[in-house]
Amino acid sequence: MAAARRRAAVGLGLAGGACLLLGVCLLLAGPAIVKEQVVKNVRIDPSSISFDMWKDIPVPFYLSVHLFEVLNPTEVLDGAKPILRQRGPYVYREFRYKTNITFHDNDTVSYLEYRNLFFRPDLSNGTEDEYIVMPNILMLGASVMMENLPNFVKLLLSGALAGLKQEAFMNRTVGDILWGYDDPLLDTINMIVPGLIPFKGKFGMFVGFNNSNTGLFTVYTGMKNISRVHMVDSWNGLKKVNYWRSTGCNMINGTAGEMWPPFMSPTSLEFYSPDACRSMTLVYEQSGEFKGVPTYRFVAPKTLFANGTDYPPNEGFCPCRQSGIQNVSSCRLNAPMFISHPHFYNADPSLVNAVEGLHPSKEHHALFLDVHPMTGIPMNCSIRLQLNQYLKQVSGIIQTGKITPVVLPLLWFAESGNIEGSVLKQFYTNLVLIPSILDYLQYIFLGLSIPLIISAAVLMMMSQEKCSLFWSSNKKNSDSKKANQASSARKLPPVKVLREARL
Repeated sequence: MAAARRRAAVGLGLAGGACLLLGVCLLLAGPAIVKEQVVKNVRIDPSSISFDMWKDIPVPFYLSVHLFEVLNPTEVLDGAKPILRQRGPYVYREFRYKTNITFHDNDTVSYLEYRNLFFRPDLSNGTEDEYIVMPNILMLGASVMMENLPNFVKLLLSGALAGLKQEAFMNRTVGDILWGYDDPLLDTINMIVPGLIPFKGKFGMFVGFNNSNTGLFTVYTGMKNISRVHMVDSWNGLKKVNYWRSTGCNMINGTAGEMWPPFMSPTSLEFYSPDACRSMTLVYEQSGEFKGVPTYRFVAPKTLFANGTDYPPNEGFCPCRQSGIQNVSSCRLNAPMFISHPHFYNADPSLVNAVEGLHPSKEHHALFLDVHPMTGIPMNCSIRLQLNQYLKQVSGIIQTGKITPVVLPLLWFAESGNIEGSVLKQFYTNLVLIPSILDYLQYIFLGLSIPLIISAAVLMMMSQEKCSLFWSSNKKNSDSKKANQASSARKLPPVKVLREARL
């Protein structure tokens, strides 16, 4: 029985030791194994899991556009407050893919990313054939741009506008407003003021946006330094742009906005946006989950579009108006255009109060990125921005009437997407489930080792105690036997005495 207990104790001890060893090994080596797998699979390398995802983005992106219809155009020309009504959304499926992928010896890769948009009437609230009353963006923009020119030039333009029957507000289809229409005014303006609007062809809010690329990006691959993966080295060959008035504002910082370096900290992230002509910094808001995948949510700080007075680092983006809008005229042919959050969310209240029909809210108008911190890959995102035009009465151009100076919202859009389907499943299995299993196994092995080792110790002690009792019992029996023999010897008469008695 004791031998059986000793064998059981040895077996349990060996099992406990093995569990302890495995647990310690996983505790020490597990994080290194996971890190190695993450590094291997997120760098820009044709053999990595994320390469195909980076090259031909499988995530279904959607561009949702809302237009602002002006309900009282005649009254606005007389100086009244504009009354707006939001129309849409007009939803487009967006496909992105990279071409001209070229790897360089300095741990970088260059590429052009194209985007194709296809209208989705089933997801839209309206069609591209609907008519909407909006500002005559080209005419009113050119008027403000010519404000400081001699009066005879402005009168010449005003006469040309009358001859072309151009008015301050137009009634055009959604398709024309977004994707362009032929406007003879474009040639007329360039004839009167050569080079004022240096492009030809159709005019529209998103002309050149569809079937086009975002410029030549050169980013780090992470093969030599994973902390630099996806970080922009240059854009169109530039290390910085020259749109703005300060070095800080002209810097090209962060990534191209698709992925970030792995092992993120809950602080901030940066990316360069060619559409906004600047780098943007988002700040950490909270931790969460997206379909079982842990995420960090990053949002725009209130300072993103603050003016230089409220936030001095933004002085380089000026000339500024109220906080909450950014003047982008320097990268938009000097047209009086501004970008902001939709409905002037997080902007100076005077901007919202200058028009009727805006209802800013965080839920509907704040932009966000939900990023998996271990890999730097976005799980869910919605980038929301609004385009605005500065309107005013311009003396000498009678078509501008008595318009009260106002930053008028034209449209806002959201580029949204999230990982789903087989891509999400593969991502979850390789980069979430397996690391989690390894993490749990180390504690399971360590937890099992304790009762196994304790059980082995108890059985060993019990077997030793049984042996002690056995030897103690044997000793007592031996001593008793010796005592009996001695007593018997004392009772027998000596042999010599017996012999004498016989004689």
